[in-house]
Amino acid sequence: MGATAQAAEWSDTALSWRAGNDYREPFNPDDIKKNIFAITHASGYKYGSNFVNLDFLMSDSKDPGALGKTSGAQEAYLVYRNTIDIGKVRGSDIKFGPVRGVGVTLGFDVNTKNDVGYNSRKRMLVAGPTLMWDVPGFFNTSLLLLRESNAPSGAFPPISQVTGRYTYKTHAMLTGAWGIPLSPLFSFEGFFNLIDSKGNDEVGRKTAVETNIDMQVMFDVGAALGSAKNTFRVGLEYQYWKNKFGNSPATTGNVGQTAKTPMIRAEYHF
Repeated sequence: MGATAQAAEWSDTALSWRAGNDYREPFNPDDIKKNIFAITHASGYKYGSNFVNLDFLMSDSKDPGALGKTSGAQEAYLVYRNTIDIGKVRGSDIKFGPVRGVGVTLGFDVNTKNDVGYNSRKRMLVAGPTLMWDVPGFFNTSLLLLRESNAPSGAFPPISQVTGRYTYKTHAMLTGAWGIPLSPLFSFEGFFNLIDSKGNDEVGRKTAVETNIDMQVMFDVGAALGSAKNTFRVGLEYQYWKNKFGNSPATTGNVGQTAKTPMIRAEYHF
């Protein structure tokens, strides 16, 4: 993505799968196995770039989809970001020190999940400045304001007593994404989100600062076998997620709010 981000027009679409056995959910004491299928699209246009990712997350029975059922929960999570490069808009690059570009990022997150405890229906708008750093590949950081709401409908109180859609306090997120080549066949990629407290949640509990770091080392299998570069890749991924969704040890009884999840990952780009 980053290597072609300065071209007038470029596009990359991928289908991917990742899986692990140590996912966690707040208030749930169990390790959860999940298979996650995704479609990702990144593209550039005259004044900037677009990024879209849709995850389909499928849990095992440790994260049940309904009361009395052994089948696991299912979730769809959509992310969209549009970064406008200010230098491209004005016709002159903005560069200083280690920064090779300055932009503005706008976008949204939407999810739906059918689990027993919460049944998330997240809606979130994001906006803020972005710095594009002068590194091999790409490394972008943004400071975004988040306007988030949810309309949960879990089976147990106090969530079962929530009616209507609840909007959290507008809060900030420091976020970054990178793709750094390590060699012709290996790359180091990922993202981080450091999210401020969003005030009280829908049942009056104080939310906590949230940290989500997801990173992977990918091997270009296709290129190693003599096929086109960056077509089929496999790798190892690791996610560290503290105070997931703003839940703290104080509100969960120190149950399920932090995940440390190794994964395997495979991608096909076209």
